[in-house]
Amino acid sequence: MNIAARTPAQGAGKPENGKSENGKPENGKSENGKLENGKYDVGGVVMDRPFKIRRLGHFGFSAKNLKACLEFYTKDIGFKVTDPMNFAANPANRDKFAGIEDTHQYFMRHGTDHHSFVMADRRIIDINYADKPHKPNHSINQMTWQVGSLREVVNAIPYFESTGTPINRAGRDMPGSNWHVYPFDPEFHRNELYYGIEQIGWNGKAKPKELYARGFHHAPDLPQISEEEEIARAEAAGVNMETGYRQREDMPEIFDVDGVLLARPFKVVKIGPIGLYVDDVDAVSRFYEQVMGFTFTRETNVQGARVRYLRCNTEHHSLAIADKSLRAKLGAPDDTTCMSFGLQLANYRQLRDAVDFLKSRGREMADMPGELFPGMDYAACFVDPDGVRVILYCYMEQVAAGAVPAQPGVIANMKPATWPERIAPRADVYDGEAYLGPWG
Repeated sequence: MNIAARTPAQGAGKPENGKSENGKPENGKSENGKLENGKYDVGGVVMDRPFKIRRLGHFGFSAKNLKACLEFYTKDIGFKVTDPMNFAANPANRDKFAGIEDTHQYFMRHGTDHHSFVMADRRIIDINYADKPHKPNHSINQMTWQVGSLREVVNAIPYFESTGTPINRAGRDMPGSNWHVYPFDPEFHRNELYYGIEQIGWNGKAKPKELYARGFHHAPDLPQISEEEEIARAEAAGVNMETGYRQREDMPEIFDVDGVLLARPFKVVKIGPIGLYVDDVDAVSRFYEQVMGFTFTRETNVQGARVRYLRCNTEHHSLAIADKSLRAKLGAPDDTTCMSFGLQLANYRQLRDAVDFLKSRGREMADMPGELFPGMDYAACFVDPDGVRVILYCYMEQVAAGAVPAQPGVIANMKPATWPERIAPRADVYDGEAYLGPWG
C-alpha cells in the first residue's frame, strides 16, 4: 500500500474550497478565505489576515561552533535530540559540503513537540540558501510560529504574495511532519508559519523514516488525510513503528526537581521570547505588526538604542526588536542577529538552582541590563559557545486582549547574587501557556 497517496476530498460530491456547484465562491468567500470586504474567514471568525499566530513553536540557530553548542544545549540546558538529519546523506551533496565536519541538522525538543529547537553548522545554511533571500552569517536559522489549522497555512501563501513578502518555500517537512510556509522579514530573518507537528509519546521515539514519504515540497491540496489515517496506512504497509530515533539521557538523574528525579535541577517549560538585532527597527516592526499580526506592547530606550516589544498571545512579549547599535554596547558578537533567546523554567526555585548548576559546569554569565527584559521579574543571562545571550527566567507578565501593560511594569532583576530565597506571588504568577506532559 502506498502510504504517500492522497485520499479524495472528504464528503465526495460536496463543493470544495468554498465553491458552489457553478464554481463561484460561497458566502462572498474566495478560495483563499478572503471575503468580499477584504477581510478573511479564519475558522468562521472574520479577521484581518487569513491566520492567527498562537505561539512561538520552535526556533533555530546557524552555529559557528556546532559541537560546542550542542554540548551546551543538550548536556547543560537539557534539550533532547529527536532526529539528526544529514544534509550530506545524498551523494550529490557531498562535494557541496566538503570540509564541514558535521553535516547534520539537529532537531531537539524540551517537551512533546517533535522539535522546539534546531541547529546546524552555519556554513551549511549559507550554502543551502545562497540562491534565496539570505544574508550570510545570519545566526538565526528560523523563527517558527504556530497557527491553528492547515487551511490557515495554505491561505497564508497568496496573502504573503499579495503583501510582497518573499516566500522561501511551502509544503510539509520531514522530520517533524509540520505543514508550513516560510516568509522572510525585511532583513531576511526566516519565519515559518506551521500547523501541527509530530508529537513524541511515552516511548520517546520519533516517526520511522518510512513515513517521510508524506513530505511535501509544495503547497498541498486540501483536504489532506489525518495523522491517524497516515499511521494506519503505514502499519498496513508493514512499517515497523519502533524504528524511530530516540536519544536516551546519558547524565545521572540525581536532582530532586519538585518531586521528579532529573539530570538537571530545573526543567525548561517554554521557549522564547526572541530578541533581534536589526538595521531598521521601524521597517521590521511594521512587518511583524501589519503583515504577521503581532500586537505592540511597549517601546523602550536601552543605552541609547530603541527596542520594540511585540506579543502574539497574552505574554508581555514574544519578540523584541532592537536597534543593531546596541549589539556592540552589550559586548555581543558582531556576526549575530540574535539579541537574546529566552527559556522559561518551571518556577523560581528552579531558576535559582539552574544558575548554580550552570556556573558549576563552567558556563559564562553576562551582565545584561534589566530594562532590556520588561515583563520578567528575575532572569539570568548565560552565554552559549557562539556568544548568544540565553535568558533563563520563570515568570512573564500576562497582558489581556485589548489591555495596556502596567507602566512602568515589571523589570527583570538580572543579578542572581541579590535574589531572595523566596518571593511574593504576582497576580498572574503561573498564568499563561501551560507545559503539557511529564518533565522527563
